Amino acid sequence: MSSVRHLYRRCWFHLSKSRCVEMTCNGSQKRLLSTTKSCRTIMPAWVIDKYGSNDVLRFTKNASFPVINYPNEVIVKVSAAGLNPLDISMRGGYGAATLSMKRDPLNIKQSGSEFPLVLGRDVSGVVMECGLDVKYFRERDEVWAAIPPWKQGSLAEFVVLSANEVSHKPKSLSHIEAAAIPYVATTAWSALVNTGGLSKDNCAKKRILILGGSGGVGTFAIQMLKAWGAHVTVTCSQNAERFVRELGADHVVDYTAGPVEEPLRALEKFNLILDNVGGDTERWALSLLKPWSGAKYVTLVTPFLQNTDRLGIADGMMQTAATMATKALKHLVSGVHYRWGFFAPSGPALDEIRAMVDAGKIRAVVEETFSFSQVPQAFDKMEKGHARGKTVVEISKGGDDV
Repeated sequence: MSSVRHLYRRCWFHLSKSRCVEMTCNGSQKRLLSTTKSCRTIMPAWVIDKYGSNDVLRFTKNASFPVINYPNEVIVKVSAAGLNPLDISMRGGYGAATLSMKRDPLNIKQSGSEFPLVLGRDVSGVVMECGLDVKYFRERDEVWAAIPPWKQGSLAEFVVLSANEVSHKPKSLSHIEAAAIPYVATTAWSALVNTGGLSKDNCAKKRILILGGSGGVGTFAIQMLKAWGAHVTVTCSQNAERFVRELGADHVVDYTAGPVEEPLRALEKFNLILDNVGGDTERWALSLLKPWSGAKYVTLVTPFLQNTDRLGIADGMMQTAATMATKALKHLVSGVHYRWGFFAPSGPALDEIRAMVDAGKIRAVVEETFSFSQVPQAFDKMEKGHARGKTVVEISKGGDDV
């Protein structure tokens, strides 16, 4: 174990031409490591030192350089980072109790040990170093990933990830375009495939309703479902109708024209509903499903993190389980299935999505790009809402200095 730790005590420094030497661990494990003229332990990043509004964002050149702690991890040099509404919520402390438990299950560290915290859940970049057990990736591979919210994010020059969270980047996309997809894609995949039971083999001609179709998850879900042959109905505002139709939506209902449930009730019932809106939609949405046919309602707006933040981990989880069981049983007697969907990082899912992107079936939807120095402005833009695509921050240009 000590030899492995010793092997990981490496140093990085930007060189125009890196040199490599072959290192031997106990005479058996061989690996190429970059040799450097001086150690590197810090990097530039945008961090927060406490939860709050946009003024808690702080740029530093002294953020801790990520370290490989497990043999299945990789360090990625970030080329572009995508922002999501979750970043706004996390900046304000959303999910702090649950995420702290995930970071420190034994509660060894002091409260606030997550700071300085780096936000950003989407990354596209270049592999800089691989752990000893990583076989699928090599240094200089171009990759993309959705970063779990309990890990340090992508608004930094480098990030460390598990190899099973990473996938090779689509060749047809730039890093900026690629950074617009992973988080919303893996969230939609988790909700529709893992929870909803859909796949490219069983989706043809199924009727799917997406509540809130013009956001990040909705725009990706439209494209994936259409690529799989589904009939897709979405709700959105009137000024987003053309946008979602261009992505492939078959039928669009304007929620600003009046109670949205009324025109939806006039349509043929659905096989699955994906709810990105929440609120009172549960009150009427499940009546739009085909009863006793295996139809599912999957909502991405759940009380799990609010419960744990408000009640603590144990009581919050008990409250969440009770709520979920009650709602599931209530609707099961009506012949429909009630489910909660959650983000789940998945390199294999991104492998599948990469194939669809390179086949031209899914395109990146980037609304605006910001430079690394403009991260606060990017957050300001995100907070205004009503986006028609993703907000992306360009961290570095290419990976020539890896």
